[in-house]
Amino acid sequence: MITLGIDLGTSGVKALLLEDNLQIGIATASLDVRRPHPGWSEQDPADWWSATCECLDALKAEHPHTLAAVHAIGLSGQMHGATLLGADGSVLRPCILWNDGRSESQCAALEAPGLKLRQRAGNTAMPGFTAPKLLWVREHEPEVFSRIAKVLLPKAWLRYRLCGEFAEDMSDASGTLWLDVGARAWSAPLLGACGLDERQMPRLVEGVEPTGVLLPQWVSRWGFEQPPVIAGGAGDNAAGAVGVGAVAPGDAFVSLGTSGVLWATTAGYIPAADRAVHAFCHAIPRTWHQMGVMLSAAASLSWWAGVSGYPEAALLLEVEGRSHSDGACWFAPYLTGERTPHNDAALRGGFLHLSASTTRADMTRALLEGVAYAFRDMRDALGSAGTVIAEADLIGGGARSDLWCQTMSDVLGIPLHQVAGSQHGCALGAARLARVAADGAQLFDKPPRQRSFEPRALRAQYHDRAFNQWQQLYGRLRQLPFPSPIPESA
Repeated sequence: MITLGIDLGTSGVKALLLEDNLQIGIATASLDVRRPHPGWSEQDPADWWSATCECLDALKAEHPHTLAAVHAIGLSGQMHGATLLGADGSVLRPCILWNDGRSESQCAALEAPGLKLRQRAGNTAMPGFTAPKLLWVREHEPEVFSRIAKVLLPKAWLRYRLCGEFAEDMSDASGTLWLDVGARAWSAPLLGACGLDERQMPRLVEGVEPTGVLLPQWVSRWGFEQPPVIAGGAGDNAAGAVGVGAVAPGDAFVSLGTSGVLWATTAGYIPAADRAVHAFCHAIPRTWHQMGVMLSAAASLSWWAGVSGYPEAALLLEVEGRSHSDGACWFAPYLTGERTPHNDAALRGGFLHLSASTTRADMTRALLEGVAYAFRDMRDALGSAGTVIAEADLIGGGARSDLWCQTMSDVLGIPLHQVAGSQHGCALGAARLARVAADGAQLFDKPPRQRSFEPRALRAQYHDRAFNQWQQLYGRLRQLPFPSPIPESA
């Protein structure tokens, strides 16, 4: 059977054709993030649709017969985004994204003891989640708030465009702070705290459930032989887990994507909000997971490439085979704040301990290590919650760098494994979920491991010492005030 996985990411949309477990074709289209104010992060849903159409148009041009035979479509998407619709289905304002920090002050209201947020939602209130974004809209854009008929996450909005149905899977819904994660149901008290009710939410489904069929105009446009079923799908991390077969308790993966994720599948609901560890539903029924999240993983390298004017691949090549020099420095990857373990949206990062002998290669190495140390922070947070990770697979664009993968293994002190198709994990997972929705076949095999990275004893010992020093950066950066802007009249 042929299925289609569509991954609506932050930096782009990806569409993947899958026949059983064989990837047939892939198409991508890029997206931009708008930052109208410091700490803000938005996208226009119309751009998501344009990018999706671009991908499917490309697949139709390159694989017309395969695309025509698709039986089901699965969706994956960036989590937490607040997409607000009016009664006529129109978008009321740009979507406020997962890495937007404007609603930090609104989080306190959700931590009121009577709400029992951490027990119900499995998480502490963070501005990245959806609920505080709606409190911000209610306070700062009341005319928009008064017109809200539906609140959708990004992939739920894409589903609405594809099949006209309002539905959301459990894994993505877990990131709103409105879901009773243990019960896998919307929480009336948590919705009410934001001035909302269940009528404004999409219906809840498991990731493997069918939610509708593709609308006739899109069936005609892309030449499908029959209207494909649209599966519930998954939030991007849960889709990545399905893509690498992390569906059983004890399975783990490291995602070196735009954001960074350390994932562990669990048999039950195990909240650990005090260390900013996320406890979410998996896209697989009766399964949950714990997760640590950092906001700028591979995004840090992308930022450095833009600032330095040097391509990412060239930056990595420049570091290969070079040892630490007299210009060694530190990097704190808090470019848009941080989640696990600090829950600090106001935090900012940067290079420290620069000297006249510091080179671009020194700074790139510090960046790779700084991201790895932030992952170690997450590893320790999950460990304090009782989750010990013995080994993990690698997914995400950053996982294509052997240098970065080896550094991660040395710092985390565990074996890490590059797997086939890891850069397409979310779209692959979505396509796999579509197969279950179509005929019940759960083809969740783990992809072949292409290369494994074992911790190197001497490097691991070095990083043990260096990590203890690196951890001091958080306190020092947190105490630094933001530079005051220069008045325009100056």
